[in-house]
Amino acid sequence: MTTDAADPVRAAVLIEPAELALTLEVGEPVVLLDVRWSLGGPDGRTEHAAGHIPGAVFVDLETELAAPPSAAQGRHPLPSVAVLQAAARRWGVRAGVPVVAYDASGGTSAARAWWLLRWAGFGDVRLLDGGLAGWLGDGGALERGAVEPAPGDVTLTAGALPSLDADDAEALAVRGGGLLLDARAEERYRGEVEPIDPRAGHIPGAVSAPTTGNLDADGRFLDAAALRDRFAALGVATPAADPAASAASGDQSAPTGLGVYCGSGVTAAHEVAALASIGIEAALYTGSWSQWSADPARDVAVGPDPLATG
Repeated sequence: MTTDAADPVRAAVLIEPAELALTLEVGEPVVLLDVRWSLGGPDGRTEHAAGHIPGAVFVDLETELAAPPSAAQGRHPLPSVAVLQAAARRWGVRAGVPVVAYDASGGTSAARAWWLLRWAGFGDVRLLDGGLAGWLGDGGALERGAVEPAPGDVTLTAGALPSLDADDAEALAVRGGGLLLDARAEERYRGEVEPIDPRAGHIPGAVSAPTTGNLDADGRFLDAAALRDRFAALGVATPAADPAASAASGDQSAPTGLGVYCGSGVTAAHEVAALASIGIEAALYTGSWSQWSADPARDVAVGPDPLATG
């Protein structure tokens, strides 16, 4: 597939609907993953059957992109590499063939597939910018029914992307060893509401950075300049806009000790993707708040983000 030569860093993470349409039109091989999912929402499989991007296979986030929930590991623990590899082969993922993942919520669930595949060593995977709405808005067609691709042959190995456990997250935020971003909604961060997890509030020292702030009103990722401004305001050391200038100055693409968490490790992957699109590597706290809040030995903070109150 072609990429945006003007911003190769962004193009390594995101693909525009027009580029995907051209890829399909000329018959270039690509594996499409439909990762529609929402907490307590309608069944994504039914939505997929009713209409999906041609050739897209449905991916079940609950059973294929997560292990069974537990208090010790959280609501969406990482699946084993063997389970993930078997699922990826069912989806038709093959060595040397790019993958594009999408959903109907700005990439906030598709990013889980993006992160897991990259974590497992499959680098050529991108998110469809704008998701299904972006595809339809650009005139893309849909097809109906189930999709059963030819089995894939991909071999996966864990650890290609950094991840955090609860002790790592504590070292970053509580002990001040780095920066930990909380990708949940602000009201959950403040502890005003908690719809599903055992306790309300946030990890002490974490900074509120809702995932929705990565997107514009149309559900597309903010442009690179806006994302750099956003994360710089949150305390993230951002690279220069020009990669050549950054390299010449010795600027690093990411500070050591940058982590992201959310409720259960799903939408935080979207924030990791947003950071990656501007050349910043961040670690995902995979257990996230669902794990942290279930452990009575872990402290919980409530109230507004100090950055927001000045």
